[in-house]
Amino acid sequence: MFKEMDRRKFLKSSAVIPVVAAAGLSIKGDKSYSQTKIKRVGSPSLKVSCCAYSYRQYLTKGKWTLDNFLETAAELGFDGVELTSYYFPNYPNRPDDEYLCHIKQKAFLLGLDVSGTAARNNFCNPDKNRRKEDVEDVKMWMECGAMFGAPEIRIFGGNGIPKGHTEEEATEWVAECLKECADHGAKYGVMAALENHGGFPEKAEQVLRVLKMVDSDWAGANLDTGNFRSDDPYKEIEEVAPYTITCHVKVSLRKGVKADMGRIVDILKKAGYRGHLPIEYEEKEDPITGVPRFLNEIKEAIG
Repeated sequence: MFKEMDRRKFLKSSAVIPVVAAAGLSIKGDKSYSQTKIKRVGSPSLKVSCCAYSYRQYLTKGKWTLDNFLETAAELGFDGVELTSYYFPNYPNRPDDEYLCHIKQKAFLLGLDVSGTAARNNFCNPDKNRRKEDVEDVKMWMECGAMFGAPEIRIFGGNGIPKGHTEEEATEWVAECLKECADHGAKYGVMAALENHGGFPEKAEQVLRVLKMVDSDWAGANLDTGNFRSDDPYKEIEEVAPYTITCHVKVSLRKGVKADMGRIVDILKKAGYRGHLPIEYEEKEDPITGVPRFLNEIKEAIG
């Protein structure tokens, strides 16, 4: 197993393998999985999960391990957990298989679904070698997620459109990288979930354009209810909902306005959503008291 610096040097020295020619990433016809939306059967079904990121102040300072997080989630009555990569031992290097299996067993015995995992990446880096490094990191974490039972991985587009470059360029970069990740995830049963993050994409139309360019059964949206910056975030939530494979829910919208969970739940139900709503808690109040309160609010909204 490479140490992080050795692995980075190796990737930089390796030839960059072209993923898909930009011309081949044009939006296609209705055969696109993303364009035809996600086919669902049965009534809407919403379960509540919790992102490990919600307790980052405990996990990053060594006060907790992921075992503590899993036990807390079970005690609070969550249906599942999203296990953020940053909080695994040895990050950013690959965790030991023994530990990955331990986490899978621990979650199972606690009655918790592993609703997904999450990587750190920037596919908007103008340096193609750096984008390739991040693709390899995501692919590695997809393999880890497969071992501990994650059916999807949250992926960022990037930190924003870099100065001197265009939105069109950023869209092509993100689509190429996401396509390679989705193809890799298909081999391991892990879907690639693109988040509307604070950088790019940050608008519903940008998320959908990337997904339509990727055109993969193994890619979908990680709808983040708190990250849209427009004056009508609920409209954007409604636009992305039919393409959503996992949904981060937050107490507040991007501009600091408290989110209307009843309205968000209604939008997801109207879209026929069947899946988890992982809480991504970012409020100033300590998550020890804040997360349980928000969990109860979501459960009341679901009914």
